[in-house]
Amino acid sequence: MSGTSLDGLDLVYCKIKCGKKSKKFEILSATTKKYSANWKRKLSSAHTLTAAQLFSLDHLYGQYVGRAILDFIKDNKIKDVDFIASHGHTVFHQPGNGFTYQIGNGQTIHEVSGLPVVSDFRSLDVIRGGEGAPLVPIGDQYFFSEYDVCLNLGGIANLSMERKGKRVAFDFCFANMGLNYLAAKAGKEFDKDGALASVGIVNEIMLKRLEAVYRPLRKKRPSLGREDFEKSIKSILNNAAIPLSNRMRTFCESIAIETVNAIPAKKSKTKLLVTGGGAFNSFLIQKIKERLKNKVEVVIPRKQVIEFKEAVVFALLGVLRVRSEVNCLKSVTGAKSDSSGGVMVGFNS
Repeated sequence: MSGTSLDGLDLVYCKIKCGKKSKKFEILSATTKKYSANWKRKLSSAHTLTAAQLFSLDHLYGQYVGRAILDFIKDNKIKDVDFIASHGHTVFHQPGNGFTYQIGNGQTIHEVSGLPVVSDFRSLDVIRGGEGAPLVPIGDQYFFSEYDVCLNLGGIANLSMERKGKRVAFDFCFANMGLNYLAAKAGKEFDKDGALASVGIVNEIMLKRLEAVYRPLRKKRPSLGREDFEKSIKSILNNAAIPLSNRMRTFCESIAIETVNAIPAKKSKTKLLVTGGGAFNSFLIQKIKERLKNKVEVVIPRKQVIEFKEAVVFALLGVLRVRSEVNCLKSVTGAKSDSSGGVMVGFNS
């Protein structure tokens, strides 16, 4: 799994038990392979390449992933692998135009690793009229059903929940994508514990500009991508007239406000699971808790689940695809039907 925040390549070796009504996971080994400056540059600028250059990067990144998997297997002395489930790295996500594109060619990963591969999990849903995102909610349904709401604070913030017997989910704002973008201006990869944001002051004008971006999305709830960030958010964050710490503080406040707006009100106390890199940002979590007040019980799970939940869920999506079971829910993406998405390479017919 490689996310929009460009933290690195998440690799997880896990065991998934599939019952008729429930599914369980066990993480046996896990690591994050940090991207070099060169790979960060390549991935962050991939959308500017020509078609030929992009296709070349697709295979080059597939080689990178394949070799990383072989190193991971060797380092952890793994002997039994059924298959690889690879999300790849999203370069374009434009479901409104009928496409989504993740690099990390599955055929290339298969050739390098020698193992069967399931990849390209989003395209089928987009072809069927869906957003192709978010895909993690089916993992929330099977693995974390004891929580009323599952909140993921990744590059993009999204949540999932049961509503009238169906799983629904949606992206609702940018999170680490914006925070890391601002942190880079201070020469940091990220703002550890929200230290820089914590000394800042909320800029009300900037906060209103962010709210103006999100307000129209609150009813439509489209999936969000890099294109939306560059079109609507970047110029707000680039306002050098506002001190950097104030911009960080304001962006944290914006995330907290949008989180409250996204979680439906309940008469009873809501149990909220928080995962994704933002769960480690203690200042951001504090601001979210303050906004939610005492109406919500915020649960931060163990570190391994925070870091690798998304990768584990894509392993589940791979298992469901191999078993020809639904792994993408129309109630979540808005597609015309549920689907079992993913391209399978290297499996014995």
